[in-house]
Amino acid sequence: MNGVPLLVALLLVGIIARSNLIATAACVLLIIKFTNLHFIFSLLEKRGLEIGLLFLLLAILVPVASGKVTEKELVSTFTSLPGILAILGGALATHLNGEGLRLLQIDPEMIFGLLIGSMIGIVFLNGVPVGPLMAAGLTALFLETIRLFK
Repeated sequence: MNGVPLLVALLLVGIIARSNLIATAACVLLIIKFTNLHFIFSLLEKRGLEIGLLFLLLAILVPVASGKVTEKELVSTFTSLPGILAILGGALATHLNGEGLRLLQIDPEMIFGLLIGSMIGIVFLNGVPVGPLMAAGLTALFLETIRLFK
């Protein structure tokens, strides 16, 4: 079956690297594939990123909704150096994510290198795998930098 060996490999790598997210994603895709619910693939391809970002934003905004973050603390975002740097960091990260998305649309097989890099980061650098898009954005930045020096 097309794609099954790669998904099984990702499942194994996710288990070995103790990345529940990658292992779970590979399992879900294998289940979809084996149950012939192939229409879900196009739905995930078109809207999966938006759904994932929605849940990420919901998790990040819970402190605001629960009242753990006050209006006064939010105002300090615009008036303090750490807050201003957070705004700049958010703008740069968003730009890089967009570049990463474009890179993955042009060269989708690159995702495997990004996932292996994420595994290395998890296992050896005690990292947290929150963003293939950010990894792709950094890759796009590296590629553009190399192009400048050629």
